[in-house]
Amino acid sequence: MSEQPRADFIIDVLTREFGELMALDPAAFRRKFRKMAASPFAFYRGSASLFYADQTGSYRDDSFLDERTSRVWIHGDLHAENFGTYMNSSGVLVFNVNDFDEAYVGPFSWDLKRFAASVALIGYQKALSDDSITALVTAFARSYLTELRAIAAGGDDAIGSITLENADGVLRRVLQEARLNTRVDLLAGQTTIDDYERRFALFDGVYEVDDTTAGQVQAAFEQYLATLPDATRPIATSIKDIKLRKGVGIGSAGLPSYNLLLEGHTQALENDVIIYMKQAQVPAVARWIDDQRVKSYFQHQGHRTAESQRALQAHADPWLGYTTLNGVGQLVAEVSPYAADLDWSDVNEPDELDGVITDLGRAVARMHSVADDESSHDLVDFSTEEAIAAAVDKDEAGFVRHLVDFAHRYGDQARDDHQDFVDLFRNGRLPGL
Repeated sequence: MSEQPRADFIIDVLTREFGELMALDPAAFRRKFRKMAASPFAFYRGSASLFYADQTGSYRDDSFLDERTSRVWIHGDLHAENFGTYMNSSGVLVFNVNDFDEAYVGPFSWDLKRFAASVALIGYQKALSDDSITALVTAFARSYLTELRAIAAGGDDAIGSITLENADGVLRRVLQEARLNTRVDLLAGQTTIDDYERRFALFDGVYEVDDTTAGQVQAAFEQYLATLPDATRPIATSIKDIKLRKGVGIGSAGLPSYNLLLEGHTQALENDVIIYMKQAQVPAVARWIDDQRVKSYFQHQGHRTAESQRALQAHADPWLGYTTLNGVGQLVAEVSPYAADLDWSDVNEPDELDGVITDLGRAVARMHSVADDESSHDLVDFSTEEAIAAAVDKDEAGFVRHLVDFAHRYGDQARDDHQDFVDLFRNGRLPGL
């Protein structure tokens, strides 16, 4: 970053990231930005582009990066609220990282720094002391390194996936609550029965599609089926209904998404399946990484998102795939009844937070270690856990301090940026809104 005023820098970065979509749907971005204005953490969640601009500018630090650790498959938006449950392809409920829309190949430390700063923001929001925040980030860093080294050593001492078999405390409770969910309840909330057949219900944000669009989505669906792995390919392939949904969340403003209702594996209506087909976007981190090998690896952004999730998530959703619709890359996956997010409002005391964040450190280590030379992907053709461990082992204490110091500094920066953003937005200084 130059001597440019910070507020002007924020305008430039957000305009570069969202300008094209803002022009297409300014109302969606007004909703998005009002959500971001709610708190420093909400702003941080929605402004990954600003975070990465800083990693290549005023906050640049390559202390633990080399040719290999700069080319690890990363989540791309690893903040504290991007964790939750899913049912893996083996039928096991897992608590892990979720939402891989921003995944890419880049510096491993960017994931860790983005998470560490989010911990500082949550800690401040919960009125924790700086010493308590330091302890939490330290616990995350050490847990990450302990699990990563155990995986690098052969995995005998690694704890592995967080499941009902080994989870305790808050995360066990989240898994147990997810286990209570049912497909019937999901279908009841999104569909209705009309003349003995299930159809999507129409409610706010759900729209009918015309015959032409339905035909295009059907063709895209047929193309998608060919991208599913043979070993876990689902058998439900008959579309019963299609509806358009418009994203209004912090990360999906202005993006069209189609929900498809599929006939289940029997004619019983409770077995129907809902999948979504949504337009994929260039991940924020990709704009700040100049690596032609990575860029050329993907057919389009839908392919990138699906391949990244398969690379980073052991036993990924069997419905996960990709396609194109009107020439634009799409991600396709199931609307799962077993998805449940960690609610941070239920976790407040330092001891309880320490247990959760320690577990999340293990989960991140496992994620980073999945996508390497032992996976089915050849973009990262070396052992990531060994490469990261080698880089950090040179100065483990320094690495922990590095994350702690960054968490405090960037937490402060994000709170200041949030105030600048609110002032810019309320005074009409964000172009196009």
